[in-house]
Amino acid sequence: MSRADPLEDAPPADVPMRLAALPLGSFTASVQGTRWLLTRSCQAQGRVQKLVGHALDGSDRISFNLYQTAQGWRLRPCEMPAAKVIGILRALSPLDDQ
Repeated sequence: MSRADPLEDAPPADVPMRLAALPLGSFTASVQGTRWLLTRSCQAQGRVQKLVGHALDGSDRISFNLYQTAQGWRLRPCEMPAAKVIGILRALSPLDDQ
């Protein structure tokens, strides 16, 4: 069975690095001028990572898992296109108000 979105199979190389650079637990961030509340978690010695969050103005949300497999990283967005997940992750800037 092939997936409809090829980005879901192998994300761009910067995606795992960008996710790993985010703080674990809950934090606030800015995405294109909008304030977000996000939570990053890791399981299985970092081979499974999750990011969930929402814009505080209610305008958007993000939810995805990133799995490290023998074939490389696999991106699994939750009910949204991979391109949206990647765009938000690339635009995200953690805020220093923790």
